[in-house]
Amino acid sequence: MTNSVAGERTDLELPVERGCPFAPPAAYERLREQAPISRVRLTSGGEAWWVSGHEEGRAVLADPRFSSDKRKDGFPLFTLDAATLQQLRSQPPLMLGMDGAEHSAARRPVIGEFTVKRLAALRPRIQDIVDHFIDDMLATDQRPVDLVQALSLPVPSLVICELLGVPYADHDFFQGRTTMMVSRTSLEDRRRAFAELRAYIDDLVTRKESEPGDDLFSRQIARQRQMGVLDHAGLVSLAFLLLTAGHETTANMISLGVVALLTHPQQLALIKADPDKMPMAVEELLRYFTIADGVTSRLATEDAKIGGVSIKAGEGVIVSTLSANWDPAAFKDPAELDVERGARHHLAFGFGPHQCLGQNLARMELQIVFDTLFRRIPTLRLAAPAEDLPFKNDAVIYGVHELPVTW
Repeated sequence: MTNSVAGERTDLELPVERGCPFAPPAAYERLREQAPISRVRLTSGGEAWWVSGHEEGRAVLADPRFSSDKRKDGFPLFTLDAATLQQLRSQPPLMLGMDGAEHSAARRPVIGEFTVKRLAALRPRIQDIVDHFIDDMLATDQRPVDLVQALSLPVPSLVICELLGVPYADHDFFQGRTTMMVSRTSLEDRRRAFAELRAYIDDLVTRKESEPGDDLFSRQIARQRQMGVLDHAGLVSLAFLLLTAGHETTANMISLGVVALLTHPQQLALIKADPDKMPMAVEELLRYFTIADGVTSRLATEDAKIGGVSIKAGEGVIVSTLSANWDPAAFKDPAELDVERGARHHLAFGFGPHQCLGQNLARMELQIVFDTLFRRIPTLRLAAPAEDLPFKNDAVIYGVHELPVTW
């Protein structure tokens, strides 16, 4: 890494894989110290601004001069090939790719589905789901058990089922396809699973239009009918947004959180001694891993100055939420896992108007899973050394493919 100051070009090329399972790439720390806002190269071609400081990252994500519309020329997409990018730009944008009034209008009707009151009503069902899969783990005679397949993947899948109103008879199909989409299957298998799941959701929306129930789809359909406009395609896209944004990320956080707590027994002991610390522990785990990095890309639509650096209209900007969450200016001793830290100001869910819509649901799922798992299986332990686990780094999503555990 060359020495640099804020605003200068560096030799960093994105994306950068994590070398250590429990830390950001070493280049992140060096760059954050030397130039928290700097020019980097993208493996897909071109350059972009790389924002690695916590304060600077929040400033970009809260500034309306930075667009989320991935269809705009110059938007820094370093994980998509040309064909996928062309397909993306030919379709209407998802909520994540909208700006300003358009984004607010799309987000406002759905945000009520994720209020504390609405989620509190869902909590008992999530608890039942978690208990069901832990019952199956305890009933098996075969050990070790792969926690990814036994708990981490199915829990978020069935929670989404509850949210969307997927009939119980269809749970196996839904869970099987969502698992295939995020597993180590072939690209062809993942695409087939994606197509089959999208066709299923399209059909489900059609059924809800004629036979509404008490679920997200039915409530959105009723609201749209009151307004005189029924956006069938928009509801299908919304379902996929909730699925892709909330399934793999939550599943990976469950697995990584278990690994972290089992390899930091003193931290786990603090939670067992005082379960009220679990919400703080979840925030710290979210900060510590920040499994989705670099997804908070933006495009400057006007000239702007961030952290003393002038960014021109038409230039791409990538906020590294992982680097920002390890910024010692915001988190003392960031490399230390501290479940009593109180790290609620982390950027794992983004910041500003595009902050994750389902963050409170994810928090609740993680709290229930960790609390229930370690309470019901207090002797849980890794069946393989943490350094031997098959961690994955798919450019921006970090996780673990298999997690053998025993007790």
